[in-house]
Amino acid sequence: MLRWALIFLVVALVAGLLGFGGIAGASVDIAKILFFVFLVLFAVSAVMHLVRGRAP
Repeated sequence: MLRWALIFLVVALVAGLLGFGGIAGASVDIAKILFFVFLVLFAVSAVMHLVRGRAP
């Protein structure tokens, strides 16, 4: 998921350099959404790992 966020960020940067403002804006929005989804999934995974702990 983080890889997709980085891909959309790179697409946004390239589109911005080439002057495609609408595409760059949309790619940045998608990258932001994917990044925050990744952070939420990471936090949930970390909490579940801490709560579950080691199996005896």
